[in-house]
Amino acid sequence: MDFSQIAKEVLEIESQALQASKKRIGKNINEAVELIYNLKGKLIVTGVGKSGLVGSKMAATFASTGTPSFFIHPTEALHGDLGMIGKEDGVLAISYSGESEELIKILPHIKRFNIPLIGMSSDPESTLGRYSDVFISIAVEREACPLQAAPTASTTLTMALGDALAVCLMKKRDFKVSDFASFHPGGSLGKRLFVKVKDLMRTKNLPIIDEETKLKDAIVTMSEGKLGNVLITDKKGKLKAVLSDGDLRRALMQEGFDLERAAIAYATLQPKTIEDESMLASEALKVIENYKIQMLVIAKNNQIKGVLHIHDLVEAGIK
Repeated sequence: MDFSQIAKEVLEIESQALQASKKRIGKNINEAVELIYNLKGKLIVTGVGKSGLVGSKMAATFASTGTPSFFIHPTEALHGDLGMIGKEDGVLAISYSGESEELIKILPHIKRFNIPLIGMSSDPESTLGRYSDVFISIAVEREACPLQAAPTASTTLTMALGDALAVCLMKKRDFKVSDFASFHPGGSLGKRLFVKVKDLMRTKNLPIIDEETKLKDAIVTMSEGKLGNVLITDKKGKLKAVLSDGDLRRALMQEGFDLERAAIAYATLQPKTIEDESMLASEALKVIENYKIQMLVIAKNNQIKGVLHIHDLVEAGIK
């Protein structure tokens, strides 16, 4: 049995369902988008079985892309959760047959409160289709399931149409990357757009020595500081140089290398610094990468405010 061929056939059947739906799309999508956009409350998604699982995903997508939404199971709605649907909300109900018993039982109660209803079904003449203010067809010619029993092509189409509605609403709301990140503060995008240098920089117990400190003592301070760098300041406490472990390795290759000599003789003078601790950490990472350094010093008028090490950025998930 050639399973790779079977997999290709499944994808072909499902892609055909998507293409057929594409040809059917008309003003009903515009009506659905306008209905959802003009809601003063939330969009409640409901469905049973596989349709319910798809509906749960759709609600999550809506919620993360600017449309307040959550999923309610019809059975739970019949036993009290119907009270979660307010008069300013709207409902998106999914049932391939349009006759799912648990779902159609709650439709009269939804309409009794004049709550707008978007129905997704294969049959516009079904109970769900007749109750709907806006109807979206999820009909497919055939399922990918060889028994024509398990929802396959139909659930793929339903999910794709949910994505299409979500994207239309994003464009309608002019939903931006920064908006998306605000709903995903823990994700990599949120970190890139919201975490600042001041959130990650170190300000205490910094490895600082004065410009007269001998190299052998600087090495001890570097080891204790665990940053692979030592900050060197003048008598007024202003930053003058940075001695990195790279500087130290290069110094070892020089003739006349002397542990008794002042560390500043082997250090990098006028090291790269930034003043603005409100700079995005992702931008600071670019500076570190561009200058091929491990540690960025935050200083104003050469007065050290803190340091940001590349390891801190990596551990925080800044990319």
